[in-house]
Amino acid sequence: MPSQKDPSSAPENSAQDQSAHNALEAAGIDSAAINYPHNPDFENGRWFPTWRAYKGNLDRDPVGINEYLPPSKSVLLGIQHTFAMFGATVLAPLLMGFDPNLAILMSGICTVMFFMITGGRMPSYLGSSFAFIGPVIAVTAYAGAGFNDNLNVALGGIMACGIIYALIGLLVMKTGTGWIERLMPPIVTGAIVMIIGLNLAPVTIQGVSANQFDAWMATLTVLLISSVAIFTRGMLRRLLLLVGLVLSYFAYFVMTNVLGFGTPIDFSTVAAASWLGLPSIHTPSFEMSAIILIAPVAFILVAENLGHFKAVEGMTKARVTPYMGRAFLADGLATTFSAGFGGTGVTTYAENIGVMAVTKVYSTTIFVVAGIVAIILGLSPKFGAIIQTIPAALLGGASIVVFGLITVAGIKIWIDSKIDFSKNSNLIIAAVTIIMGTGNFSLHLGGFDLGGIGTATLAAIVLNALFNQSAETKATKQSLAK
Repeated sequence: MPSQKDPSSAPENSAQDQSAHNALEAAGIDSAAINYPHNPDFENGRWFPTWRAYKGNLDRDPVGINEYLPPSKSVLLGIQHTFAMFGATVLAPLLMGFDPNLAILMSGICTVMFFMITGGRMPSYLGSSFAFIGPVIAVTAYAGAGFNDNLNVALGGIMACGIIYALIGLLVMKTGTGWIERLMPPIVTGAIVMIIGLNLAPVTIQGVSANQFDAWMATLTVLLISSVAIFTRGMLRRLLLLVGLVLSYFAYFVMTNVLGFGTPIDFSTVAAASWLGLPSIHTPSFEMSAIILIAPVAFILVAENLGHFKAVEGMTKARVTPYMGRAFLADGLATTFSAGFGGTGVTTYAENIGVMAVTKVYSTTIFVVAGIVAIILGLSPKFGAIIQTIPAALLGGASIVVFGLITVAGIKIWIDSKIDFSKNSNLIIAAVTIIMGTGNFSLHLGGFDLGGIGTATLAAIVLNALFNQSAETKATKQSLAK
């Protein structure tokens, strides 16, 4: 998709620029705040950007989307991203009765697919989507333990959802992102990003609060990760999650397996697992009742990923919005591909966006490495068993850090866009969305459960249309009348 013209190059006194400026001001947004500097390497009009070797100082300079690091550093950073996605990518299939090893394998393949289809312009990892859990359980009547006997029916619905999502991506590529931008300006996307982090917080806290030992180990994990982030420099700081988890894993092993506190780590599954093995493949079956219930998840994925992409744009200061259609298409095709072999639906992962937020490494080549690592893990039951020995308390502690960073990324969208909270309309949109999303307030449309994030997203869009769009239209008409 050809890159858009740099908005800053147009004459400042043109009627078009002035009307756009007035419309943005009416919504409480400083138009200058969202005009990121033109990058000729990134906006080169070709499918892939122009790649450059990173020349900066890792202690202070971010790594750009189209920059790449030496192989040794890329591998370490890629492994860290694999660790970041692992807990959720394994948990989602377990909750739906899917094969977790297949989910890991598919997440790796789909991440590489996403890189190719987006032209390496959108730094994201694709992992198991939690948006499918409710509809899948409803369709399959899954009891919550063991293998899901009605898995094939759910796979057909997930494939249909992926196709719809891909078609939305094609529509955005054809018509542009203007209508999405109008539906979801920064006041809306900032709130959506925030609730993605806040909505997951209660589940994370409950997961590490089963007993006081787990709670203390989760706290230790948070302290270790935070210490690496603050007190180290260079590459070590960029590997804060990986290093923090390794340190907390060693501490947990000593406290349990050596000193006898808490539940010890069980390595029997590691010893029994083979080094190489292909996960079981499952064939989808298509039933209209399942498709009707699962397919609408596509619209939740659009809203969720829009928030992710806006967070990426805010962090990187790169114009990724023109490539959003590619990203929707890629995620839709990846979801269809994964379900076609028995895997879960996939989505861009907030966990990995949180990793980028703290490491300041935005290179998309790192995600290719992460995808390859996930493929290796998916094809090796032995490695998968090792990773699955990581105690839930440690993954929960890491999630506290990551989900907190996601929440702050939403606030940063508001700050960068200079949202005017002296306007009651912006206050109401933000307040209602955040409380709905954080409290997991959920509406049902027929038999379809929107979920907390979906309901809050819908509320934000509707409230923005009611309170801000009329102001934008009025400002634009006044400008054109002059």
